[in-house]
Amino acid sequence: MQVTFTKKTYSMAVLAYLIPTFVHGASWHLFFFKELYESFGIYTRANPIIPLGFVSMLIQGILLAYLYPFFHRPGNSLWRGFKFGMLMGLFLFSVSTIANTAKIQVNHVEQWLLLQFVFHLIQFGVTGPLIALAYRDLNSFGAK
Repeated sequence: MQVTFTKKTYSMAVLAYLIPTFVHGASWHLFFFKELYESFGIYTRANPIIPLGFVSMLIQGILLAYLYPFFHRPGNSLWRGFKFGMLMGLFLFSVSTIANTAKIQVNHVEQWLLLQFVFHLIQFGVTGPLIALAYRDLNSFGAK
């Protein structure tokens, strides 16, 4: 399967992931639920290295923007984007939350898993459709 699209479209898809993810992640972890996350005992760095987190999000955005065209099919792009987001979110939740919970001491495991699940649900429920919107003209560029 060969998929072609413009650099502008790809860049918009990367930004469609990067911007909401950064805003959501920073506000969720550093403001809204900061004390709760501290109670879990999993994040022990007093001053998070924000640029490193940003680089992680950028890598994720680059990869997700690359993968979406292979997932794309004709039809409702928002729904397709939501399904793509849920699939990718489940994958990243399994890596970033479930695997870490198995390896690292976490206080209040059930609460941690639930909070992280909701975080990923929101993150990918928003970014999946936004990535799809960036690629909304994919059919006119010749998905083959």
